Formats: sequence, structure tokens, C-alpha cells
Amino acid sequence: MRTRGLLAGVVMVLSARAGLCQAAVPPGVGLPAAPDGLVWKLVWQDEFDGPKLDETKWETPPDGPRHDGWWMRKAVSVDGNGHLVIQTSREGDKIIGGCARTKGRFAHTFGYYEARVKLPHEQGHWSAFWLFEGVHTTPDGWYNGSEIDVYEKFWPNDEVKHTLYWDPAGDHKLKEWNRIETVPGIREGWHTFAVWRKPDEYVYYVDGRESWRINPGGIAQVPMYIKLSDEHAAWCKDITKAALPDEFMVDHVRVYDLVDKP
Repeated sequence: MRTRGLLAGVVMVLSARAGLCQAAVPPGVGLPAAPDGLVWKLVWQDEFDGPKLDETKWETPPDGPRHDGWWMRKAVSVDGNGHLVIQTSREGDKIIGGCARTKGRFAHTFGYYEARVKLPHEQGHWSAFWLFEGVHTTPDGWYNGSEIDVYEKFWPNDEVKHTLYWDPAGDHKLKEWNRIETVPGIREGWHTFAVWRKPDEYVYYVDGRESWRINPGGIAQVPMYIKLSDEHAAWCKDITKAALPDEFMVDHVRVYDLVDKP
């Protein structure tokens, strides 16, 4: 495991699947202040420290067309240095990207979700960190479906996009709200993107700074799974001008819950 400058007083957590103890990482940089009487508790994480993608936490969708490119499992790997890597490449007339998702393995409702990433540099494809679950009908008849795009990076500039899709009319058609945030130097180095799913609103963050706060008239109540993806579509800049392969890298994904202060 690579050194991460762990703070003193590291907590030990039990890995139920492996039956091993491992050092829990300290709280992520820039966690928002917890409400009075509550503290943040790390409830799920992946630091990508193993020799291969942990299939108890992630699945990769089957190979197939996606928008104007292809998702293929071979595009998703770990590099042996604690990073998930999703590579975008060109094979003949195909643009190949990929996705890792926790579908069927982990889903969660309210809490704080963060990913530390290094964005791709070339144009014509986009990376994203998002939460998803389809539209459901609750027992009282309320339709409840959402897609929370913690960030999407479409363009070769300093802009990132936060997006929320929700079904306010109950007709299984998701309506879009979004905000474009300008972050100087966002394409260089590592950056942390996060969303706090509250019962009454969504709050988005870039590098620990609040960047968007929204309640579209209803908040998804169902557990949602995590997706990390990179893909190509015609609405991005011209990918024929991109120097491929290009990489989207993820250092960690962490999910926190609010719990009563001891």
C-alpha cells in the first residue's frame, strides 16, 4: 500500500470480506462542517491500492456501443500505484472508453460522496463522477428517480459542469438542472469533487469549496450507486484533433454518513 501521510491516531477497520484489518484513511480534505451533535463517519471507500480492480466493489458494463463511441472493459484498470485508470483510445474507426460502477454491490441514500481525480487532458471525450438509480414509485405513489452528476468535464478549458436530473412530473422523463463552474487550472493535477445528499437539498463541492446548492422541488429518496466513466459523443469538441490515448485517473472514492457524536 502506498504512503498517504496518514494522521496520528489512525482508526482500524475490519474488512468483512477479506477478514483482515487495514488502516482507515482520515477524513477527506474539505469535508463540510457536520451539524451540531453529529460527526462524519466513513462508511464506504476504495483507495484502488490492490493489483486489480476490486470486483466486490465495482463492475464494468459489458462491451458495447455508448453514445458515439464504445465502452469496453479493457479500458478500465488499476495502475499498481493506487489509481483507477479509464483510458480513451482509438481502434480503427472506434473510440474506446469505459466505466466502473458499484451497481449491485453498493448503493446509498443521504450522505457525502467524494472522488479525487485527475481529469483527461485531450478534447472530444468526457469524464464523469455520478450517482444513478432509475425511476421508482414509492408506496405513496410518488415517483422518485434521479441522476446526480457530481461533475462532468466536457471541454478543454477551465469549466466543469454539475448536473441533476429528476422526474418531477412522475412521467418517467428526467428534467435537467445544471451549473457550469469555472475553476482555473482544473485540467492540471488532482482535484476533489463531492456532493452532499441531504434530505432537503443537494450541495456540490470542488476542492472543498461549495460550488452549487439546489432543491428542484423534490429529493430522491432511494439508494443510488456510483459511476466513474469516460466516453465520447459528437457534442464534445472534435476528437480527431485529440492525441490519444488519454487517461482519466481516480485516486479514491469515499462515502460518509452523519452519525451521532460519541
